[in-house]
Amino acid sequence: MIKINLDVALAKAKMSSGELAARVGITQANLSILKTGKARAVRFSTLDAICRELCCQPGDILEYVDGE
Repeated sequence: MIKINLDVALAKAKMSSGELAARVGITQANLSILKTGKARAVRFSTLDAICRELCCQPGDILEYVDGE
């Protein structure tokens, strides 16, 4: 299972979800879907933009967790 740690990265960057969504060019609703782990996929261009804005690596946001 892939766990989304976007809240942690946002907190470290001291940035709100709304601000990140605006900077990345996606809707706040789509960012919320990603944050809650309900997204089925994420475009590399979106992941690239998120990492650029949060000054982080993809592994800071996405984590594989062995689970049910």
